[in-house]
Amino acid sequence: MKKQYLRRALASAMAVAMLAGLVPAALAAEGETHLTIIGTSDTHGNIWGYSYEDMKESSKDGLARVSTYVNQVRAENPNTILVDAGDTIQGTIMTDDLYSKDTAGHPVPAALNYMKYDAWTLGNHEFNFGVDKLKSILEQTDVPVLSANIKNADGSYLTGAGYTIVERGGVKVAIIGVTTPNIPRWDGTKQGVSDLTFEPMADAVAECIQEIGDKADVIMVSTHAGLEAEYSTDGSDAAQTILDKCPEVDVLQLGHTHTTYINNEKIPVGEVKSNAGEVVRYDLTLNADKEITTATVETVSMEGVEPDQGLRDVPAIKAAQEKTVSFIQDNVLGHAAADFQPANEIKGLPEGRLQDTAVIDLIGTVQLENSGADVTAVALFKDTSDLKKGDLNYGNMFDIYKFPNVLYTVKVTGAEMKAYMEWAAACWNQWQEGDINISFNPDKPGYLHDHFIGLNYEVNLSKPAGERIENVTFQGKPLADDQVLTLCVNDYRYTGLKNEGIISGEKEWESPNSVRDMLVAYLAEHDPLQPTVDNNWKITGVDLSKDDPRRQEIINLINVGKLDTPYNKSYNLADYDALIAEAQSRNVIVDGNAFQVDSAVSSGLGDTVFYRLRDLAVAFNGTPAMFNVEWNGQVAITKGSEYTAASLAPRPEGSAIDYANITIQVDGVDVETSTLLIGGNYYVSADGLNALLGVSAVEADGVLTVTTK
Repeated sequence: MKKQYLRRALASAMAVAMLAGLVPAALAAEGETHLTIIGTSDTHGNIWGYSYEDMKESSKDGLARVSTYVNQVRAENPNTILVDAGDTIQGTIMTDDLYSKDTAGHPVPAALNYMKYDAWTLGNHEFNFGVDKLKSILEQTDVPVLSANIKNADGSYLTGAGYTIVERGGVKVAIIGVTTPNIPRWDGTKQGVSDLTFEPMADAVAECIQEIGDKADVIMVSTHAGLEAEYSTDGSDAAQTILDKCPEVDVLQLGHTHTTYINNEKIPVGEVKSNAGEVVRYDLTLNADKEITTATVETVSMEGVEPDQGLRDVPAIKAAQEKTVSFIQDNVLGHAAADFQPANEIKGLPEGRLQDTAVIDLIGTVQLENSGADVTAVALFKDTSDLKKGDLNYGNMFDIYKFPNVLYTVKVTGAEMKAYMEWAAACWNQWQEGDINISFNPDKPGYLHDHFIGLNYEVNLSKPAGERIENVTFQGKPLADDQVLTLCVNDYRYTGLKNEGIISGEKEWESPNSVRDMLVAYLAEHDPLQPTVDNNWKITGVDLSKDDPRRQEIINLINVGKLDTPYNKSYNLADYDALIAEAQSRNVIVDGNAFQVDSAVSSGLGDTVFYRLRDLAVAFNGTPAMFNVEWNGQVAITKGSEYTAASLAPRPEGSAIDYANITIQVDGVDVETSTLLIGGNYYVSADGLNALLGVSAVEADGVLTVTTK
């Protein structure tokens, strides 16, 4: 194994590195080898590119699209490696409901085999259905499955391998796979999990590196974990610890957190969002001595990529798709008499997390009836979950309960119950005088925000976390600290509460069916389903100034996109003037969201308004038309790639404005465009933006309205 530090001494080569993704292997300099590594992660069973809860094809995700992209890259560069970083066999109705019990002919390994993956690292959701079910799926794949830090009782690797070595173009790449060791927190009660050992990731990587020795030229670590620690205090679940302890690593792939991340400061590090909507791409150039001279990383969106029909025609995949679609659309399970969620007062702030709703009460009722418990807990897993008036199918049940959880019951004291409720109430931010809305704690995602059925209670948001739960009653009487209740929670929550020391009791009962199956059975007996709300809890200690017209003015600006949704931080009337000024300054609206963008008018071009291209790249991030812009001797745009450079400061007053008719390279194709050049930055008009990106952009009164969907 070689020390790969040469690239750090070749700063002048970084300009070349920016173009590495465009250079096929055949054009590499004499003695050089160009490697491309494509990484997927958290695909969550999305093979086809299909939303089963909506019963329609997607336009921007699924392994079928990734397969098309991989085929294109392999045609450009045969020295291409394909790696998956886990959470691969769970996440859709297909995987969770049709193939979680009977795993024969499973479509996921069929897809991985067809795409010729070089390695697959286990994710935590691979354990959702128990170890035996996992093994039965792994037996169906030809792909090396890696679990360097997950071992059997005898110390052997769960999957039989901690790493694999792949050779391309005479270069040997060792791929080490490690997984977050927190799996027992979530799936510790699942069949076979308690028999396994989950080691710190960096220790396992170091052990593999020692074993690999000089048998590889490049070391890649594919980890199903984020860069930072999730629960550990020693960094055992943080990929950063791998970088700190294992300097031999040349490439790092992240997963698990469902976020887009790229960093090329020392070595290329990348992560992608979920559902195969993007891939991470690493491009490495090695010299004749097999030393890395350049290494870059980027993410590539699958927006607009045509699905690979060959993958869709694989018998196991085609049969699974047809079986799943038929399972949903050919089976009307019942009907909703009316919508179950109230309309949001403020765009993007889910009322389902601000008040008791029929969706939560429905799930809670089903859980109590099936468990016989006194109290149960329910989270709104998705802010937009709803049952709309009309026909209901299995996709609707998936929409309001997306995980394949089963239920447990456990005895808890009143004191433990209140501690649990305080834990859940930390999902809100504390209300401050003048706040016009309630907002959510960014460190406590929605799937941790439980609501409680079987108790009556109040949540006083004027108080800090840990002191909010008040007036708790059970069956009309105050809940005493020493009173014993039977609590029903899903298996995931039970394990988490036990690990955090919030509850101490042992599981007494486990449901034979998933919560979704229980919802289906309940619907069959209560058709049409009536939305009912018992309002057993409410938020107190807040005054949202609903009679103040300034509040409604701010809300109107939020709802039309001129102000961002105050999701993680409330808007306050003390900031009224600043909020109005901010809304008025926002001159670009992208898919209903407004941004402030540097703009200019050239006297020589009439009243046409031009907007700074790099500002537009920032505004477009996260939309279907996002693009990266960079300079490589000319302005170059890569559609579908995130713009990661820092935002620019406003241009200085009095800056010279020059007209420039230039050629901009868009995905390698030259496009002639009229621009303004101001302070070294190019500005484009609505017409120019349409020509460059193919969006719908219209300018009126200085405001640019862009539609990308």
